[in-house]
Amino acid sequence: MASSKAITPQFSALIPLFVFVFTFLGVGIYLNDFYALPAPIAVIVGIIVAFLMFKQTINSKINTLLKGCGDDKILTMCLIYLLAGAFATITKTTGSVDAIVNLGLDFIAIQYIYFGVFIIAAFLSVSTGTSVGAIVALAPIVIGFAEKSNVDPAILCGALLGGSMFGDNLSIISDTTIAATQSLGCKMSDKFKQNIKIALPAALFTIAILVFQGLQLDSNLEDTTVYTYSVLKIAPYILVIALSVIGVNVFVTLLLGVISGVFLGIVYGDFTLIESTKIAYTGFTNMTEIFLLSLLTGGLAALVSRNGGIDYFLINIKKLIKNKKSAQLGIASLVGTINMAIANNTVSIIIAGPIAKTINDEYELDNKNTASILDIFACIVQGILPYGAQVLMILSFSNGKIDYVDLVSNTWYLLLLLIYTLLFISFKPFSSKKIIKS
Repeated sequence: MASSKAITPQFSALIPLFVFVFTFLGVGIYLNDFYALPAPIAVIVGIIVAFLMFKQTINSKINTLLKGCGDDKILTMCLIYLLAGAFATITKTTGSVDAIVNLGLDFIAIQYIYFGVFIIAAFLSVSTGTSVGAIVALAPIVIGFAEKSNVDPAILCGALLGGSMFGDNLSIISDTTIAATQSLGCKMSDKFKQNIKIALPAALFTIAILVFQGLQLDSNLEDTTVYTYSVLKIAPYILVIALSVIGVNVFVTLLLGVISGVFLGIVYGDFTLIESTKIAYTGFTNMTEIFLLSLLTGGLAALVSRNGGIDYFLINIKKLIKNKKSAQLGIASLVGTINMAIANNTVSIIIAGPIAKTINDEYELDNKNTASILDIFACIVQGILPYGAQVLMILSFSNGKIDYVDLVSNTWYLLLLLIYTLLFISFKPFSSKKIIKS
């Protein structure tokens, strides 16, 4: 019987991971576009470097790569992405996104427009799982509304950005939620319940500020726009949110969401049954990049870990960790730093996830709490990056009416979320209960 050789922690084993990050970052800086290079291609560059560097046989390295790609958490993550993509595409085709936007605008008085945009953006991003999607849907309407009224476009856009990030952080079909929960091995419903305890106070304070800011607005805007919508078309979103909150299995939840969307689409004549299958498949293909990214990053992480890179990182980061609180702050700093480097919150969570899981277990933290912190800090950093997709998109739609400082200084939610999360980490009492590994 061959004896297993102990892994020696070494910095050099982290080089392929750094190659991945700096390839993605370098191309983004050079082209002034952090989405020019598909992230899976950057991962493949890192994998090639790993194969050239590491000493095992080619067959051994291939086996390690495949085991990493085939990890049950990675595959679960990938399958959830596919269902989430199908749900998002089906509901968009039925006009559910337009129904949410028009319903909100139809009921909001001018004095509550700041608060209203925050709520609409939050509900839309929770329902669709994407902050970028919510911004794309709402930004033209928000900017147009500001042009026709005495509304402050900076406050309005700050409300849009904050609401979009609030929903993205909580949505069960968000890439970030899927990545965080699968990395930490906790249920999405558990993470949602824990996450909302942290995010809701920040959201409520934000709403109070936005309502106060809106009270000074005059109701002198004659809005002759007729908003058409069917409330019933929002039903698939309500169903998915409700099922996720009560703890129904995420696969069942998303499948029922897709089926309900297909049913509504057929009833309203938006598509036929056969056409719905093509639309669902389009949803699958829309998730190709994040699917491949998760798969390949799992393989790269396995290669790095097999050669002592993860152990080296953990040994050094543990020198800075003194207790449970500093362990959580370490995880927050880790994912935030990675996000600053690559301007992609999902990728940041995928990279930081295995390290966060190890620290979580080592210091006997709560899985759902760690998953929430991982997701929250990726959300905060992503939302304030001047080169992040969300900020760039809003500034692009604004046509020069606001600048970066105007936008971020009026995004109350992200500032309050940062403050409240730090207070939560600092003052939350910890249970001494041991983790029971299954």
